[in-house]
Amino acid sequence: MSKTLRSVILWLCCITVQAQSKDSVTVNFKLFFDHKPLLLNQTYVTVNKDSVSISTFKCYVSDVVIQYADQTVYHEKNSYHLLDSEIPNSMKVRLPNSKTKTISKVIFNIGLDSLTNTSGALSGDLDPTKGMYWAWQSGYINLKIEGQSPSCKTRKQQFQFHLGGYLPPYNALRRKVIPVTIAKDDTINIGMDLAVFLAEVNLSITPTVMTPGKTAMELADITTKMFYSE
Repeated sequence: MSKTLRSVILWLCCITVQAQSKDSVTVNFKLFFDHKPLLLNQTYVTVNKDSVSISTFKCYVSDVVIQYADQTVYHEKNSYHLLDSEIPNSMKVRLPNSKTKTISKVIFNIGLDSLTNTSGALSGDLDPTKGMYWAWQSGYINLKIEGQSPSCKTRKQQFQFHLGGYLPPYNALRRKVIPVTIAKDDTINIGMDLAVFLAEVNLSITPTVMTPGKTAMELADITTKMFYSE
């Protein structure tokens, strides 16, 4: 390959990368505790005066939609992303974007729909090795929060919230709409404040939820309050 041809190919690659950059937007999910960046295994105090430390946070975000000011939408296909507090890159979801339009909302599910749950264990972010799959009867865990607190009357003072379920009447899937004021540097920041969730949980009474049911439904409702435009 001649030097001139290599130069042309390199130039074309640079143009392609620039075009992809200009025509995409990154939805950046950021973990907080009481509006401060969350650090895993660090002690925090809830509004209920519970001392807590978070060791695990995982959450499925699916069926992602970008809505523009003119009411047109971009609807992501095969849309499911596993946010994992231990994998920083997993917290960034990159989507195509029209530069000629203004984004007004980001809409997504917290969890996975019944079709995905009944398709059987899949690959990628849906791989059972990710630790978010119960079994074919119960399907996937939509959201997982684990940690420790002296308030928990459990072994090693652990709390575990594995929220999921897709069969009526215990479908724990929730839809969230995030208004977007402005996308800065092609990035939309969405905060997830775990203090909001733990403020509504009595750890001394309910330190563990591991199956679909009424309590999981109630906690799934609370999770929607955690997400906000940051």
